[in-house]
Amino acid sequence: MKTNSTNSTKVLYFTLTAYFDTGLFKYLYFIIALSLYAFIVGSNVLLIVVICVNRSLHEPMYMFLCSLFVNELYGSTGLFPFLLLQILSDVHTVSAPLCFLQVFCVFTYAGVGLLNLAVMSYDRYLAICYPLQYRTLMTMWKVAFLIAVTWLPRFLVVVIITSLSASLQLCGNIINKVYCDNQSIVKLACSDTTVTNISGVIVSALTIFVPVILIFYSYMRILKVCFSGSKQTRQKAVSTCTPHLVSLLNFSFGSFLEVLQSRFNNNNVPNMLKIFLSLYFLACQPLFNPVLYGLKMSSIRKSLRKTQCISQRLLQLLWKF
Repeated sequence: MKTNSTNSTKVLYFTLTAYFDTGLFKYLYFIIALSLYAFIVGSNVLLIVVICVNRSLHEPMYMFLCSLFVNELYGSTGLFPFLLLQILSDVHTVSAPLCFLQVFCVFTYAGVGLLNLAVMSYDRYLAICYPLQYRTLMTMWKVAFLIAVTWLPRFLVVVIITSLSASLQLCGNIINKVYCDNQSIVKLACSDTTVTNISGVIVSALTIFVPVILIFYSYMRILKVCFSGSKQTRQKAVSTCTPHLVSLLNFSFGSFLEVLQSRFNNNNVPNMLKIFLSLYFLACQPLFNPVLYGLKMSSIRKSLRKTQCISQRLLQLLWKF
């Protein structure tokens, strides 16, 4: 629905066309999506709590991991409650304010996620290349500063980009995805999008190239130390960098799929494949990372077992009372 005036076109709602009628199967899809969201929330919250309550994990690497898990909760919460409502609904529309709120969440989630991975690679670079000076180079004040830099500037930038998109005059309200994203809305514009496009390119360049350069530089230095260092140094590098590299590759693959879907015409793509491409970027990282870091990092595994033992003792004491 649109309301027209002489100078502007205001879209009141958007229609998401990637959904299709599944009949009674929608209840099965709802249960699957709800189970995935429950697992994401449970696993990420569990690891955040474990890191916060165990003083042995109050180290820079785990603080950055905690920031990563918080971002995954944020990104998945920007998707799954909305997705669950749409699965049960017969009319797949979303109001304009809610759509732009989701754009804001998706945009910030992506930028914060990549910046967080870049900061984690920098932390591993200092730990492996300067092990003796690591404590003085990576202080808790510096950790707090890096986490603030990861989050705050991205929020400010996305506010500007989302405001520019919201001010556009739109010629349609059809989004060929299962959630709202900025590029899909910009494609609907019938007014001049030069400022929006230039701003988007600048933000994308800064958001992508600066973290990628930092990651590339960090791992080049780490590889140099590994090839010239001892066997123990190589083992330490492999054990601490493998989860981060796997997470980075997964994030890059999801981002690549998202760019393909947003930038190119996908009208001929099957609906199930559209849904998979849409959900991979926002769902796989929050699903994948808690399992990856929980299983691969011995310190987290030990703390999880310790927390489990304490919880069991508390339950036994409560049961006695």
